[in-house]
Amino acid sequence: MIAQYTSKTVTTIVVFVLFSLVCLQLNSAFANPKVLMETSKGDITIELFEKEAPRTVKNFLTYASEGFFNNLIFHRVIKDFMIQGGGMDSEMRQKDTKPPIKNEARRGLGNNRGTIAMARTNIIDSATAQFFINLKDNDFLNHTDRTARGFGYCVFGEVTKGMDVVDSIARVKTGNFNGFQDVPKEPVFIKNVSIIE
Repeated sequence: MIAQYTSKTVTTIVVFVLFSLVCLQLNSAFANPKVLMETSKGDITIELFEKEAPRTVKNFLTYASEGFFNNLIFHRVIKDFMIQGGGMDSEMRQKDTKPPIKNEARRGLGNNRGTIAMARTNIIDSATAQFFINLKDNDFLNHTDRTARGFGYCVFGEVTKGMDVVDSIARVKTGNFNGFQDVPKEPVFIKNVSIIE
């Protein structure tokens, strides 16, 4: 009798443990990818919204895995707006990129504080590697219509750790340099972007 009871208890525990492991595996299989952005001001962890912006996330992860962002700078910093990087070196020379990607801004993610979005020109589908992190809710950057002005800027992730680092970058002194405005007087480097999940 005791042996039967012990056997049922052990079986129940084994089934529960196996079920938990399967759930963990499924959860990690469907979890959003995360990247660690190491900067000269500290580390920033970013969760990427793969379901909502699949092309954009794939594009960003490709650049990250190839080491494209390493030793580039945050070249445009505007207090109470955003910090932008991912395209220029410390001499404000633009790095060659892959072809532009389709703008996924109409998928409904807002340019809220702490989100990361793709920078682009006035052409809707012109984003390549440059990105920005919103310092406040910038609703005017969200998708409203299909015009060049109203299409918006594609949000593809959010800072989950290191917003204090983002804010410290936002406080640096800026000026004009090599024909560009809002450039940090002391370069803020992106040392490395690595996939951590």
